[in-house]
Amino acid sequence: MAQALALAARGMCTTDPNPRVGCVLVRDGQKLAEAWHHRAGEPHAEVLAIAAAGGDTTGATAYVSLEPCCHYGRTPPCADALIEAGLARVVVAATDPNPRVGGRGLERLREAGVAVAFGLLSEQSEQLNPGFFRRMRAGLPYVRAKLAASLDGRTAMASGESRWITGAAARADVHRLRAQSSAIVTGVDTVLADDPQLTVRDFTGDFLPPRRVIIDSQLRTPPSAGMLSDQQGVTIIHGGTMPGREPALVNAGAELWEATLEDNGHVGPTGVLEALAAVETNEVLLEAGARLTGAWVQAGRVDELIIYLAPHLMGNEGRPLLELTGLEQMADRLPLKMLDQRMVGDDLRLTLRVGDREEG
Repeated sequence: MAQALALAARGMCTTDPNPRVGCVLVRDGQKLAEAWHHRAGEPHAEVLAIAAAGGDTTGATAYVSLEPCCHYGRTPPCADALIEAGLARVVVAATDPNPRVGGRGLERLREAGVAVAFGLLSEQSEQLNPGFFRRMRAGLPYVRAKLAASLDGRTAMASGESRWITGAAARADVHRLRAQSSAIVTGVDTVLADDPQLTVRDFTGDFLPPRRVIIDSQLRTPPSAGMLSDQQGVTIIHGGTMPGREPALVNAGAELWEATLEDNGHVGPTGVLEALAAVETNEVLLEAGARLTGAWVQAGRVDELIIYLAPHLMGNEGRPLLELTGLEQMADRLPLKMLDQRMVGDDLRLTLRVGDREEG
């Protein structure tokens, strides 16, 4: 099963909106074949593994990192393919959270006389597909917020200058995060201050270009913004019809989505995430300023913080890491759980889970 999970990870940046799945076929202690799902619309891991075995699969065991599907989508059901291939046993890491599957794939196998086991390395399977599991269970994507700061917690100098806080290795690592994300979200204040591209320039592997999203309640994004000039597509989520500003942005290549404003006059994180989930977005990378990121954290809409800390100091007058309001007592602290810490070049990357959020 560990091999199946490692295979599944090879589709980290290409399977959207499908989950990442790997499959290993074994008989009499010998591996017959292995495969992973490459991208949506193409054969799933089980079908590819059966094909790689050359049809010699009677009596074999399949180790699959996620429950085989049992419905017709863009491809036929994998459960049927395993039955037709004469598999004697199927071992599954995790059951599929998709309501169209949800144990029905395993049941179909049992009804056909195939021995079934599940739950082996199930946590690792979910960790490999956090956005797919979150979207299927809760109707929202999984959100990572990326931040880069000096050791004294500053994200820009007092002048606003911020290029570059981290080194080349950390910046390349961010591009890897972008490549595995379904969407990259930023705010209009970041667009106006930094004019970012938010492209995947420094990643050499295969990937599906993530949707780039600007939260811009009042449509302040200039048509000349760098994100619009490269013709790679931008979605702007705004708060209502603004005839004087819409045509220029549409002509510049923006796709405009309207969302309901919250009481504070801004488009809130829940509205953004619901709109993204409606177009099958699994994983969101939030790359925004201290105010917007802080608001999302305090709204409970950030699952992970990924913080790159650079070995220098930028002074008291620089921009803060996050703006968090109303935290006055020790009891008000927001709990974080350390998931990973490692050096990326000269910078320290911290990966932290926010709060005590559970899948639901």
